[in-house]
Amino acid sequence: MSDISTSKVPERSTKDLTRAAVSGWLGTAMEFMDFQLYSLAAAIVFNQIFFPDVSPAIGLIAAMATYGVGYVARLAGAVYFGRMGDRIGRKRVLFITIAMMGASTTLIGVLPTYATIGILAPILLVVLRLVQGFGAGAEIAGATVMLAEYAPPRRRGVISSLVSLGTNSGTLAASGLWAILLAVLTEEQLLSWGWRLPFLLSFLLMIFAVWMRRNLKESPVFEEREARVEERPVLEAGLKERKGRSFLLALGLRLGQAGNSGLVQTFLVGYIATDMAVNRSVPTTAIVWGSLLGFATVPLVGMLGDRVGRRPVYIGLTVATMIFAVPMMLLITGGGTLGLMAGMILGLNVGVLGLFSLESVTMAELFGARNRFTQLALAKEIGGILATAIGPVTAAALTAWTGHWWPIAAMLIAYSAITLVAALLSPETRGRDLVALEDAR
Repeated sequence: MSDISTSKVPERSTKDLTRAAVSGWLGTAMEFMDFQLYSLAAAIVFNQIFFPDVSPAIGLIAAMATYGVGYVARLAGAVYFGRMGDRIGRKRVLFITIAMMGASTTLIGVLPTYATIGILAPILLVVLRLVQGFGAGAEIAGATVMLAEYAPPRRRGVISSLVSLGTNSGTLAASGLWAILLAVLTEEQLLSWGWRLPFLLSFLLMIFAVWMRRNLKESPVFEEREARVEERPVLEAGLKERKGRSFLLALGLRLGQAGNSGLVQTFLVGYIATDMAVNRSVPTTAIVWGSLLGFATVPLVGMLGDRVGRRPVYIGLTVATMIFAVPMMLLITGGGTLGLMAGMILGLNVGVLGLFSLESVTMAELFGARNRFTQLALAKEIGGILATAIGPVTAAALTAWTGHWWPIAAMLIAYSAITLVAALLSPETRGRDLVALEDAR
């Protein structure tokens, strides 16, 4: 382990830390609520609302493609806002990104449908997805950096895991809203106006999150870095000398969680409803229960990472996911309603939420203070494009081609194997000095 924390950074009160934690949690909750609202809508109704003139299988692929296009914009947002966050600070960037995400999500709720304006409807949907993605490209990276830089070194894992609890909370809120709509509305009501309600309700969360961000103090690590005027030439030179090892390791750590998330939380919902002809409320209810269990899983994994180190926990989670991939699909496809729900709940907690809890702190610790925001945002969003965006579309095409569930299990194993290799090659970063300019080695 390198660069053990020894730097003196500006002190923050318990109130400041609490505000940072709530702000990071809210922003990430909003991001994942927005994207889960969209992913569930894409899996459940958007193929009928925005792509009604094609077969159900092609409509599902097209809906998943509009889900995936937002990840292209996220990469642009990661570059733009990541560099801004390393230059002018974390706080201002986080204020801008949350406003962009909230506005675009709300506007999706008032879009006219294909039946009203024809081909212009899916075009407008894609435009709003691009705006939403551009703002989201640095949101979770910024929240991760902010919490990691606020947290005391010995508790950094569990405090940083609050970012993952935000993703869990957003997923729960979105899945809960959709579960209620599917339970109380008829098919006609859902397709005519019910699908709009979750997007419109997200506006309330945006207002509260923006208010929290306005009163947040800057990261103490960023302030300490800026105060070291004599090191500025070293910092600027270092930007031109990056070797990329930490970035590649972070990308590998990201792929397992991102790929598993796209398959379990997005694709499987549509696959179960369309290919297995199971009531759509069953997989959404499973995600709700899985997200509730995640409130225990996420901080537990964060505490384990603080106690025994990041690498051992990463290795354990990825190996468990690889072993469980085939049994999970057997439960989902042949275990009845209870088996289906058990498979999704376990898959969500082990292969998605558990890895995300650990990812939040480990990726922040891999990078030096000079470009942490930019590098972390790029690793997250490139990983998102390669896994979360492309994964569901690929899975839809492969399952349609083979007529079987085995490509889903194979993709879960492949994504997790990449992260396992990255974890084995990574340095142990627990307790690292986050003011250090250089990357971990």
